[in-house]
Amino acid sequence: MKIKIATRLSPLALLQTNEVIEKIKFHDSKCTCEIVKIKSDGDLTDLPLHTIGGKGLFVSKLEEALRNGEADIAVHSLKDVPAILDPQFSIAATLQREAVGDALLLKEGLGEADLSKNLTIATSGPRRKSQLLAINSNLNIVPIRGNIQTRIDKMKTDGLDGLVVAKAALNRLEILHPNIFLFSEEQMLPASAQGAIGIEINTNTVSSEVGNLLKLINDKITYQATEIERQVVASMQGNCLSPISVLCLIKDQRVKLKARVTSQDGNEVINETTKFKLKNKVNAVHDFIKILIGNGAREIIQR
Repeated sequence: MKIKIATRLSPLALLQTNEVIEKIKFHDSKCTCEIVKIKSDGDLTDLPLHTIGGKGLFVSKLEEALRNGEADIAVHSLKDVPAILDPQFSIAATLQREAVGDALLLKEGLGEADLSKNLTIATSGPRRKSQLLAINSNLNIVPIRGNIQTRIDKMKTDGLDGLVVAKAALNRLEILHPNIFLFSEEQMLPASAQGAIGIEINTNTVSSEVGNLLKLINDKITYQATEIERQVVASMQGNCLSPISVLCLIKDQRVKLKARVTSQDGNEVINETTKFKLKNKVNAVHDFIKILIGNGAREIIQR
């Protein structure tokens, strides 16, 4: 069997794709994997994504490859995939999740206490920006684009005090920085599906030979947790750039679900947490969403 795998060109995307290939070959050593490198629309611009169509720009060209048969599967950072997919496509599998949190790379000599000052911090999206402003409204938040190493280089050349990135990306790329602060969940709740690698396929191939192989590499806990997180985002009628954070933790069939919705300026914050048994997830998640909406979360997101 041969599998054509669509991926973006960034070092992180290629690393994640090779991780998927390793899992596939572990279960089927005779399988041949061909990497189909695609330059996404999101990679062709330095403009802030929320002003030009959102993170779906990272996904659309890969889905086009699935649609026209150029690729059999597409590998994504799942946090970049819109919560509501075209019915033609499905997330067939996820690999075991990496670190879920956000990290703040700081200039030498700075520490957590300095977050109370007028620091200039770069971040690529409204979710992180709004939570930073909730910590300190006097922070100067500036947009930044590019792969992780490019952002780190810009931090140095542009004289920034700090840069927020996903801890999972640092771990996967084995990037070391001399001064890193890890946000707690209370300070910055992560994006839906952050730290997870998602594998997308055409829905009509879920039961195919390729689809059955993906079931073997699927990490069920990560799949279930990210599915719940993405359901919450979808219910808010938001997208992967909306200022909504969701984290679902599953252990021993018990679930802890946390969500935070923050206004763009950080002045309004809605926090909700619930716990339930996994077997009760349908009703529990429905009730959780109902509470969020009742507290005005959808209105904050849509402003």
